[in-house]
Amino acid sequence: MVLVLTLLVVAVLFGIGFAVHLLWWIAIAALLLWLIGFFLGRGESAGRHGFYRW
Repeated sequence: MVLVLTLLVVAVLFGIGFAVHLLWWIAIAALLLWLIGFFLGRGESAGRHGFYRW
């Protein structure tokens, strides 16, 4: 019984670690896309900056 609980805890922690790792890569990709959009938006008209109105 202890072995089953230990394996279950290891499986849950492995799943959490994998999900966190995947979320880091998604966050990095979103940051890169945001930076690209931010700098490309600077080339548009003077009163408008991409996604922003400020």
